[in-house]
Amino acid sequence: MNALLNWLDDRTGYKGLIHEALYERIPGGARWRYVWGSTLVFTFMVQVITGLFLWMSYSASAQTAWESVYYIQHGTQFGWLLRGLHHFTAHAMIVLLAIHLFQVIIDGAYKAPREVNFWLGLILMQIVLGLSLTGYLLPWDQKGYWATKVGTSIAGIAPLVGDQIQELAVGGQTYGHLTLTRFFALHAGLLPGLLIGFLALHIFVFRRHGITVPNPTYRADTTFWPDQVLKDAVACLAVLAVVLFLVIWHGVGPHGGAELGAPADGSEPYDAARPEWYFLFLFQFLKYFPGGTEIYGAMVIPGAVMALLFLMPFIGRWKLGHGFNIAVVVGLLLGIGALTFRAWNDDRSDPEFRWAVADAEKKAERVNELVQIRGIGPEGAAHLLHDDPKTAGASLFSKKCGSCHRYEGHDGVGRISKEKPTASDLGVFGTRDWLRGLLTDPAGEKHFGATKNSPEVGDRFVNGAMANWVAANAATNNMTDDELDAVIEFLQSLSEHKHRGTIDEDKVTKGREFFVLGNEALSANCYDCHAMKVKDDPDHLFESPSSQIEEGAPDLTDYASAGWLRDFVGNPGAKRFYGAHNAMPGWADKLTSNELDLIVRFLLHDWPELSDEPTNQP
Repeated sequence: MNALLNWLDDRTGYKGLIHEALYERIPGGARWRYVWGSTLVFTFMVQVITGLFLWMSYSASAQTAWESVYYIQHGTQFGWLLRGLHHFTAHAMIVLLAIHLFQVIIDGAYKAPREVNFWLGLILMQIVLGLSLTGYLLPWDQKGYWATKVGTSIAGIAPLVGDQIQELAVGGQTYGHLTLTRFFALHAGLLPGLLIGFLALHIFVFRRHGITVPNPTYRADTTFWPDQVLKDAVACLAVLAVVLFLVIWHGVGPHGGAELGAPADGSEPYDAARPEWYFLFLFQFLKYFPGGTEIYGAMVIPGAVMALLFLMPFIGRWKLGHGFNIAVVVGLLLGIGALTFRAWNDDRSDPEFRWAVADAEKKAERVNELVQIRGIGPEGAAHLLHDDPKTAGASLFSKKCGSCHRYEGHDGVGRISKEKPTASDLGVFGTRDWLRGLLTDPAGEKHFGATKNSPEVGDRFVNGAMANWVAANAATNNMTDDELDAVIEFLQSLSEHKHRGTIDEDKVTKGREFFVLGNEALSANCYDCHAMKVKDDPDHLFESPSSQIEEGAPDLTDYASAGWLRDFVGNPGAKRFYGAHNAMPGWADKLTSNELDLIVRFLLHDWPELSDEPTNQP
């Protein structure tokens, strides 16, 4: 073995290289304060190694990026751990950069003859920040897409060339495939290459001038090996332990590690768009520069700060200048911390932001369910949400119906409006609970009661025929509990609500008879006002047409079925529905057929769930 090693050394001189690397003289001995540079190199190497493995499964296109990341997270053995390590090591690198910069300024390691090395370090810092910015987009989820859109729009405010720079970064006028491929090329190719090159220069210049030691007589001189190597190794292991803790703290398994939101969708606004925490201070800082002055907050002031950092080797030549540099860095770090806290606190107290975050989390969970139910088809994962009544239907309900109606107290997607509703709450429409409320308290807030808040409607329904009939019959016990249950079961049998449950056919038969014939105590029967046609009428109860004596009493044929609801939403003012009493706009000519279908299915809770669908692989 020695002969082989000697032969290899004779040809390569590797022993001399190792000796040069390991036996660097450290004046004053090994110290813990010297570990930060090594931890930065360690975190970068973790990024490189995990990034290469991620690259093996990643597909950089607008239609496959999210899908490939989903596969890494859910389909690859320990893929969630791999993503988590890559993600949180990037975060750790930002923290270590700040610590390293602070330590360099405190020790005066930026002073002559180390100015060039300090400048190389600042360049490396910019490259690391560039890696963080470009990597944010690569999962191609809503969070990264919209945050990148906000970030690249800042480039557009640069005078003269802003539009050209933004278009170059985006790859055109719209954010899409070319944006993603350019950011991927920067993140996985150009920026790592630049970082390796400048890091090599940084280490070369560092070795030329050696470690800056404030008090070299603190202890006897040692060499890099073994004392400082041991301290560096312990520090790197500590960083790895913290990163692993963060990964596991966010969950173990496919749903843990780094977050993966819903697929990017430029047609769906994302009000929770924020940069990562290390850029949050800049996001907050820009709030203090209203329209027309953003350039000062985005470019002029940050550029001046960077220029000041580059000038520090000249300023620090004097003792007073060195103290000034320390004060600048301390003030800068405190200012960044204060702005970050302010941004976090503002978001925490903003109900709209909290709703947006909760909505984004629900959509991320929902798309994961849909992938398990249906798999990812050739149209991509974003299409799953587009055709999902639970999410797309809710969004349409919020936009088209939520200004008047409520859905279990909110607008369909979780927002609680301060405005009073002017129409019924449709959260349980078509269920037994809905029918019981309609037949016992139609003037309640969840039914006709909300219509009194509309100046156009007023008391038309609150004191209308239905409310009067209930007051005269149900409230006075002219209709028994058994009869009420029976007619509810009959009407429920017509509904196509997903959760209608088992139908009691005996009650349906009694309810059908009561609907037409009522009893002697009733002031009027249901069939006297509401038209009805049924397919199964063994007793020929519905052969005689309903008199429908009340204008605005809807035809209840197939009540609360998808077809009935589709016709009603399309044209509620038709004679078979509310007629001249109608105050609701018709949506047949305002919605596409698919949009109308999504709203109807949303109201009937007709969406696939893991509990009732076979599971498919993505």
